[in-house]
Amino acid sequence: MKNKTKNFFQLKNKIFYILGGSGLIGKELVEDLLILGAKVISLDVIKPNSRLCNSKNFKFIHFDCENIENEKFNIIDIFDKNGFPYSLVNCSYPRDNKWSENNFSNIEYSSLKKNIELNLLSYSWIAKETANFMYEKKIKGNILLLGSIYGFLGQDLNLYENTQMRENMTYSIIKGGIINLVKQMSAYYGKFNIRVNCLSPGGLYGHNAGVSNNQTRSFIKRYEKKTPLSRLGYPSEISKSIIFLCSPKSSYITGSNLIVDGGISII
Repeated sequence: MKNKTKNFFQLKNKIFYILGGSGLIGKELVEDLLILGAKVISLDVIKPNSRLCNSKNFKFIHFDCENIENEKFNIIDIFDKNGFPYSLVNCSYPRDNKWSENNFSNIEYSSLKKNIELNLLSYSWIAKETANFMYEKKIKGNILLLGSIYGFLGQDLNLYENTQMRENMTYSIIKGGIINLVKQMSAYYGKFNIRVNCLSPGGLYGHNAGVSNNQTRSFIKRYEKKTPLSRLGYPSEISKSIIFLCSPKSSYITGSNLIVDGGISII
């Protein structure tokens, strides 16, 4: 039974490139893919801390989304040197040191511009370059970009009362752009048998972006009360959903935005 479970997704020896493979979601995804027999190449600024990274099927490449115009970080060269991708998953989260101030009261134009360049533009360019590479090499591959429920919803500011958490103007712009990019790309690249999808998580247990602290207990309690499943999500749950969208089991799914949020976006 265990072997049947491992083979269910049919990922053995398929090459996955994971941007942001050391992050909250990326680390879980790397580990799950290795367990399923995939070959995983993690692209990040720091190497993930995991015993599975000693696997012969794992490789880490230092990759900085801020410098994708630098030849050193050319995604096509990386493919040529390390193997053609079956799937590229982008769950990176590049941001500047003023990310926590990207609210309506404190945001500076320079930070807004910088973060859109770091995140939305890098997501868009890398996805486009990957899709063109797949087309030229006649690869029936797939691309998965990480969105968010705040790419199609406004943030519920009541959840942040009596915390240091704030709304984020830039985040909604970036994630909304990513969700629509996926639709546009899937419409164009579908005729080449290249699938492009998005996955939008809700709130997850873990640290806040741009700071080292985890969410406060008051925020967690409010979020849990509002969510039909009465809790935040776990990174491992996002990972499993990403794997489904990237596997042959979802071969007729493209242009989708899979919402994995415990039901909070339906009410």
